[in-house]
Amino acid sequence: MAASDSDDSLYPIAVLIDELRNEDVQLRLNSIKKLSTIALALGVERTRSELIPFLTDTIYDEDEVLLALAEQLGNFTPLVGGQEHVHCLLPPLESLATVEETVVRDKAVESLRKIAADHSTADLEAHFVPLVKRLASGDWFTSRTSACGLFSVPYPRVSSQVKAELRTHFRNLCGDDTPMVRRAAAGKMGEFAKVLELEYLKSDLIPLWTNLASDEQDSVRLLAVEACVSIASILPREDLESLVMPTLKNAAEDKSWRVRYMVADKFTELQVAVGPEITKSDLAPAFQGLLKDCEAEVRAAAANKVKEFCENLPADVRETTIMTNILPCVKWSFFLQELVTDANQHVKSALASVIMGLSPILGKDNTVEHLLPLFLIMLKDECPEVRLNIISNLDCVNRVIGITQLSQSLLPAIVELAEDTKWRVRLAIIEYMPLLAGQLGQDFFDEKLNNLCMAWLVDHVYAIREAATNNLKKLVEKFGSEWATSKIVPKVVAMAQDPNYLHRMTTLFCVNVLAEVCGVEVTVSVFLPVVLKLASDAVPNVRFNVAKTLQKIGGLFDAETVNSQLKPCLDKLKTDQDFDVKYYASEAILVLTEAA
Repeated sequence: MAASDSDDSLYPIAVLIDELRNEDVQLRLNSIKKLSTIALALGVERTRSELIPFLTDTIYDEDEVLLALAEQLGNFTPLVGGQEHVHCLLPPLESLATVEETVVRDKAVESLRKIAADHSTADLEAHFVPLVKRLASGDWFTSRTSACGLFSVPYPRVSSQVKAELRTHFRNLCGDDTPMVRRAAAGKMGEFAKVLELEYLKSDLIPLWTNLASDEQDSVRLLAVEACVSIASILPREDLESLVMPTLKNAAEDKSWRVRYMVADKFTELQVAVGPEITKSDLAPAFQGLLKDCEAEVRAAAANKVKEFCENLPADVRETTIMTNILPCVKWSFFLQELVTDANQHVKSALASVIMGLSPILGKDNTVEHLLPLFLIMLKDECPEVRLNIISNLDCVNRVIGITQLSQSLLPAIVELAEDTKWRVRLAIIEYMPLLAGQLGQDFFDEKLNNLCMAWLVDHVYAIREAATNNLKKLVEKFGSEWATSKIVPKVVAMAQDPNYLHRMTTLFCVNVLAEVCGVEVTVSVFLPVVLKLASDAVPNVRFNVAKTLQKIGGLFDAETVNSQLKPCLDKLKTDQDFDVKYYASEAILVLTEAA
């Protein structure tokens, strides 16, 4: 009986061993994902004495299996007996932190950071810190890169002597011969800076950061820029000018566009970190340079930060700085795109998305004088995203300069585009019209833009008429059926009398899309009589579109209306001399009969 119990207790680990040796990767992966269940079955003692050593000895598998194992071990603290025994998880995670695949190493480091919190101070010094030292002095760069992500975890909780040893190891990693290790050190420097004492931040870390920021590899230098945000937010204001700003200025003018891009991307975070005085004296000129950078990617990144940068400027110099430093660069950056043969749409789009936000900051007079001319140019840009970014932000300009000024300046440009000889330009404006209507309001739309929308319904290009029809539906959804009944429906119905058969067909297309949004009452009382009358039209194309319309809107009517009005009309069309009319009438009858 005792032998049987012993066999039963060995079963979970035997199954695990068997599955982990299976040729099927998916089976091995599933086995790893069940580790916690196996550990529960084994109990804490056998998990520590058998399962963990077995896992440590057999770490050689496909990357996805190792990734799952690294993730599982991060949650194993209670399964090995809690904080007292958590250090037994370090050996397998140490092995995983040295493998070649980056995602596995990163997950192992993440799990090590997680279980470090479960260590007592004594265990940190006895077990965790030696692991960090072993990784930091490993022969392979993989272990040394993993070590970079672990220094900040034990540092606040260990003795002064151990702290000094950790700083020494981190210093060695920052000067490592392998660029990948220096890159990892630069990437983790910001978080290490946050736990370091101010004295050692100045004496130890700042010199290391300065060296990394001037590293021969641009991939190292750009990560040093990221660390700058953390370092600048910790240092006292009086030390920033001497310890941080020279290096940051150099980064903003770095020979590699990737480094300058990182500066531009992190600019508003740097602005908050260094404070208003240094922003005025040093950052504003640097930002000016990034907006005029020779690389489009850098200009685009800087352009995206224009609004936020301006909002964060000190109130006493905000307007002056924008007018003298920022706005001339925005104008330069935008006009440059017009001159360059290969115009960069990303820069223009980025500018268009933020420049409207300057209106509330600059006020009415400056907006009218300086921003409106830029808005007008962007509104006529060939890139649809630029136009959309301007139109979608018109409301913030409207709040500053008022609807009257807006109608006198921007609306003529919109109308001009709406009547452009190129049909694709007209099509683009139609697509923005519902958005524009929502920005400007119903009254203004009725006065200035309603007639424009109706004129598109009789455009000579079919794509425009189709888009205008769909546009009406979106407008009705925005303004409501009551507005449609008074402002749209009469004009649509009047088109049914138009001598041009294409315009009569447009009436039917409008009914197709408006019937549902206008409601059953309007459809029965207004639209249906018009459609039934067009069934007698002289042009076959109109008649078969009547059949298609009746099929489409038939679902809105009750059985009595269908039987008394729709089916008699369709029966008549079914006997039409034109083949297409007969076909579509038969199709409509079939659909309506099935629906009934």
